[in-house]
Amino acid sequence: MRLHRLIRQWAVSHTEEGRYSPVGVWFHWIMAGLVLYQLWLGWTLWRYPAGADKLAAYQLHSELGLAILLLAVLRFLWRLFIPDPVNDADAPGWQSRVAHLTHYAFYSLFALLPLSGWAMWSVYQPAWPLRLAGIVDVPPMPFHTLSPAWQNQVLELALDLHHFGVVGLALLVPLHVGAALKHHFWDRDDIVRGILPEIPDDESAPDPGRYNPQAG
Repeated sequence: MRLHRLIRQWAVSHTEEGRYSPVGVWFHWIMAGLVLYQLWLGWTLWRYPAGADKLAAYQLHSELGLAILLLAVLRFLWRLFIPDPVNDADAPGWQSRVAHLTHYAFYSLFALLPLSGWAMWSVYQPAWPLRLAGIVDVPPMPFHTLSPAWQNQVLELALDLHHFGVVGLALLVPLHVGAALKHHFWDRDDIVRGILPEIPDDESAPDPGRYNPQAG
């Protein structure tokens, strides 16, 4: 229990200054890098000629998707343990509502895309096992017991959901980046600074211009 309190105290020391904790920061940037790589890899998969290389690329794509799913779950649990900082993104108004809806959409897609990809991988017979982070074996979903007709139905549904998720993610990413650039260069608020890795300096005092809900 003492370790629990120490970790929370350490993380809150960052969030009270309008910054994400270092754990939250690295969750964000690792997942961002994986998502961008996944979009690029998924876009290039159709160019691979049929064969072992294409199957290996699909396997890598599926395993990275499962890694993103695990990171999303861990990040969600971390957010329950350490609430996000209160910063300019929480100022009342439509921008705050859109930001929160965007985060919910991201988390929904982080579940939809890996699960639909896992389902597609499991339909193909014989289904090869996947590995989470290249270490832990992840068995295929039990679609091998279904008739070929039902397997085709599962494949078509999973493919449609996956395409829907890819389009949604491809739209959300530039929207998210554009909003961040607007906040940083146009509004000049503290939102982007709060998610960047912290560089120690002599100015440890919180920004007096940062939004404070207690001050109205």
